[in-house]
Amino acid sequence: MHWGSHSRSMLAVVVVMTTGLRGKKKKRNRIFYESAGVQHFFYTLFMKMAAKTSSCQAEDPSHFIVVVRRSKSTDIEQIESLINSSSRVFGRVNVVQLLEKANLAVTVVNEREEILAHAALVDHPIGGLVDPAQWECFLHKHFISNQCTPLNTLFLHLFVAREGFATTAIHKIMRAAFQDAPEVKYICLVSPNVADLEPPLQMIFEPFQSQTIPALQCLAFVCCREKIYGKLHMRSARPSDHNRIIDIVGEKMDLSSLFGQLSIVKDFMAAESEHCHSITFEVDRTIIGLITVADLDDLESDHFDLRQFEGFYKTQEKQDEVGAEVNLSGEEPSRDTSSTLEEVKLSSDQRETQTTETPPGKYNSFCIKVLLTDQRSDLRSVECIQYLFQLFPHLDYCVLTSLTSFNEFGFLQNFLLVSKGPTDLSPSELYIFHRSGLGRMEVRKTVGSDRPAVSDLVKDLSCEQSLLQDLDSFYNDPDAGMLQAFVAQMDAQIVGILIIKDEQDIDYLRSHYNIENFINFSQHRPEEHAQIRHFVLRPLLRPLSMPFFKEVLRLAHKSCLYYRTYPRHHGHQVSCVNPLDFVLDCAVPISQRRQIIYPLEELGNDAPSRRLTEEQAPFALSLICRKLTLEPRISVNTRIVVVGASDTGLSVIETLCSRPHLKFNNLTLISTHGFPGDYDREDMGFLSTSHAYNSKDLAKMHSNINVVKGKMVRIDRTSKYVLVSGAGKVPYDYLVLCTGLQYRAHNPTVKNQEGPIKQALQRRHSTEHTHAGVVPSNLFTLNDVHDRMAARHWLCANFLDQSGNAVIYGNNIDVYISVETLLSLGIPGSRIHLVLPPEPAVCALPNSVVEKAVAAAMESAGVHVHCNFVLAQMSGDTQPDPLTSVTFTKDSGPLHLQCGVFFNLSCKEIDCDVVESIQKSFLIFDERLVIRASFLTNDPSIYGGGPLTKFSRWYRSDEWSHANFNSKEVGQELADALLSKLDPALQKLAGKSPEETRLEPIYRRAKIQGGKLPGGFNFLHVTKPSPTKLKCSSQPTTEIVTGGETGDYFCIKLDRHGVVETITCLSLEPLPISNYLSLYGKHELLLGGLLRSHRQGVIQDLYSFFRQKKCMPIFHDRYSDLEKELQEKVKLKSDGGEPAASGRPSLDAEGRTTLRKIAGKFLSENKDLLPMFLELEQL
Repeated sequence: MHWGSHSRSMLAVVVVMTTGLRGKKKKRNRIFYESAGVQHFFYTLFMKMAAKTSSCQAEDPSHFIVVVRRSKSTDIEQIESLINSSSRVFGRVNVVQLLEKANLAVTVVNEREEILAHAALVDHPIGGLVDPAQWECFLHKHFISNQCTPLNTLFLHLFVAREGFATTAIHKIMRAAFQDAPEVKYICLVSPNVADLEPPLQMIFEPFQSQTIPALQCLAFVCCREKIYGKLHMRSARPSDHNRIIDIVGEKMDLSSLFGQLSIVKDFMAAESEHCHSITFEVDRTIIGLITVADLDDLESDHFDLRQFEGFYKTQEKQDEVGAEVNLSGEEPSRDTSSTLEEVKLSSDQRETQTTETPPGKYNSFCIKVLLTDQRSDLRSVECIQYLFQLFPHLDYCVLTSLTSFNEFGFLQNFLLVSKGPTDLSPSELYIFHRSGLGRMEVRKTVGSDRPAVSDLVKDLSCEQSLLQDLDSFYNDPDAGMLQAFVAQMDAQIVGILIIKDEQDIDYLRSHYNIENFINFSQHRPEEHAQIRHFVLRPLLRPLSMPFFKEVLRLAHKSCLYYRTYPRHHGHQVSCVNPLDFVLDCAVPISQRRQIIYPLEELGNDAPSRRLTEEQAPFALSLICRKLTLEPRISVNTRIVVVGASDTGLSVIETLCSRPHLKFNNLTLISTHGFPGDYDREDMGFLSTSHAYNSKDLAKMHSNINVVKGKMVRIDRTSKYVLVSGAGKVPYDYLVLCTGLQYRAHNPTVKNQEGPIKQALQRRHSTEHTHAGVVPSNLFTLNDVHDRMAARHWLCANFLDQSGNAVIYGNNIDVYISVETLLSLGIPGSRIHLVLPPEPAVCALPNSVVEKAVAAAMESAGVHVHCNFVLAQMSGDTQPDPLTSVTFTKDSGPLHLQCGVFFNLSCKEIDCDVVESIQKSFLIFDERLVIRASFLTNDPSIYGGGPLTKFSRWYRSDEWSHANFNSKEVGQELADALLSKLDPALQKLAGKSPEETRLEPIYRRAKIQGGKLPGGFNFLHVTKPSPTKLKCSSQPTTEIVTGGETGDYFCIKLDRHGVVETITCLSLEPLPISNYLSLYGKHELLLGGLLRSHRQGVIQDLYSFFRQKKCMPIFHDRYSDLEKELQEKVKLKSDGGEPAASGRPSLDAEGRTTLRKIAGKFLSENKDLLPMFLELEQL
């Protein structure tokens, strides 16, 4: 096989390797190859080489191991201990603030996590020497430093090290810094503190040459990348390079056994021509890699939307011909990129698959066929791109493909990923780099003369007028401070604009979102927070997105930028952001905090500020901060397909999308009615709710996923795709089945309507089948928001003003909620018939108090209730549309009802198309999809979760399944199982599979049901997971009950340890759901001594009790953290080793003091949400 003639199959080969630290170098390889036929070979090779590396390291146990990593907040104390007089050149350093504001902070630790050295790098000089926004002019004025620009320069603000380790540490830190920030070419030390540098720093840094007389009194030193890594030299590969290149690929690795008589590298080198080039890049005359490029002669353009790139074809001859002579010096070419920038526009938000018509002509692109580099030099290979374009001066695009199963490596982070639809079957991802990306970007504040160019940049974009209005406001009053506008410019052409606004709602954001998971809020002044109002950047300049944001933070004197994403149906999105993906790629998603629902009337002046309690339109929040600007997110191209928008499926997606260091490019949701967040989630009734998701939760998901609307009708495990009705084939690398259970429209087939009820039930279970043909328009089986919305609209349009009956059939909580929904729509109770089948044996309502209250309310409303009937016939079973009557049967005789609308909510089952898809794909199915504790089916690429599944009989636990647990928790665990295979950080920590460590998984969160019952009762039931076949428990429990059937019922059940295990509320007043959910799993002593107070008669009404000021901390989302801290630091002692008579453990003096300090700290840190408490200093 001659590889040079098969560019399509050889469109991307990448070999990445690492070398040992000492002694004879051993090599560990990662090989990326487009042909699936050789992937197994390369994987086996990788594992063998990894084993060699491990054995080599084991031979030298005395070797002193150190690790260079990003600094953490827990390092602060040890870093401060290293600061001494030798650090005086850096002045007085606030380490806490420096770690918070540094663009790159690096720490060297040993195997015991003891800090040996630390360095902090910032994008401006130390101290008050110069305004951070003006340092470039300052440096160029006083020193010969024209090569230093804001985008390629960082400044050392602190370096400390243990005595005797400084020389080694500074070398390791500088190497790590240049590797982690490939765009940085210079690290400077510019300080107003004039002092002698320590010898280790003198070895690294060289003084700037002053160009002012007298010289400025300050320190000014620089370290160039080339001093640390050596100068990168590129040249054409020669036959003599062959052996060295083979050595890089792997010692004694015989590629000829796989590829034929000639190795792949030798084959390409032999094909050298004006259309194919092999280039080696070397440092200090040592080859560190090879790139082979060639004209693009074939591309499966049908798989990608290439219309914006004109299909990579040349459509017209360039007016300015480029000379035939190629500059091989490696210097930056002086090429005007303005025309090419203007020619290409791309909408990265486009999700649907579109094909590209292929015009005649030649490709305007070349492709990288081989990229081989040692892993340490992976990011340096970017410097070769400029050289490659010099080899093809007449072409504008560089193209590279990579298999979806491989994550992005450093080289690809400089390319634009071309979007493709979720139904595209190509196993590859297409990356492109446009010649315009070679130019130098400059970021500055915009001026009035920029407006025409900005207007042209944003024309035809949504919210274009909003952007221009804000821009004009800035022009009219640039010093007002609220708005600031910045443009990105390349070759005198404006290619991007970013408008920010001072964040006025920072207190609201802090109280509603977990911002403090990423920043230390106390180290950021209020004026340092801003929101992204508008952002537009030429799509081909994706790699410059983060440098753009980083520069704006410096120029605007900001430290944090926030971006809000609103649900599509709300209409609050007034920001012009294009491409949206660029912002989301650079920002980290911020999860929302659980909120306290305050009794504002009871609290009065002690309530939190209205700025915090007033409800805003739901939105997802993303954050860009200084310390994350040089920490890019890892892109995962693996195709993950989640089937079903159930609580479990949404939880899987939410967990994956919320990983701050990962970005999933091919995450797809298949749902019958699309994404549930596309609908207004106003309470539509009919069905109970698990309170798992609200609009804020859903807002952050949709922007990160593809959505395919339709039903799964087939799984092809061989070709690894799912067939979706109305959408086609959706390929996957991992498939997650979370369809749950649905109400289904059945055809009853009970022939003898007067026969015994047991026989009727048996015939019903054995012969019922899904309604064939067209489902009558007035027959409803409700399963999601779309179904409920359709039912409400139909009732309002076709039933309210009619005289027919509404028949509801089933025996579960949903039928009672549906009765209340019909009553709330104005349908008289006399027109509503509730038919209850004899199953289940126990009532669907949790206890007799709720039963009686609901029964009395239905009786009062005139609702007809028929018990113990089985559906026998619908309109004579001739399938009329609409239904006109339904017939039920029981032992005493049949029941015939005229029917204007029929709600069949009798039982939930697996959708028949899902069952057929599972069975025909030979996945193990035993009434449910069979899975292991690790969520895997019998196919290692297919996972299952939620009520759709059951555990394998190997576990001998038929009474337990995912249906018994909290679906959101199950989804999170399922996502964690996926992440163990997809997250590089977790892959190294992967241990035994779950079934090797326990027989069945353990889930602890509560099962939750809620809704509005007849009588207008707001209902909430929270209970611990329990097995399907519930046995009578011998464990003692205690109930705390107040109120009754009149609408003030509140019941808390405690287990034998005094921990809350069940909560039941029935109230005519709206329930503070979030507050009550936080009670579950807490000991009654942590709830203000609940049991003792109730027994003493202090608590007459639990609703009133939990509205007291003293209970507000219990509902705080960080109260659990307080509990853990108390458990760790407070020693509870009982009198004589036995519990006190009161049941309360006693505290010694030291314990009480510790308790007060911990509680005081908690109240002080959360005084914005708990202002009703005095701080200890105020007492």
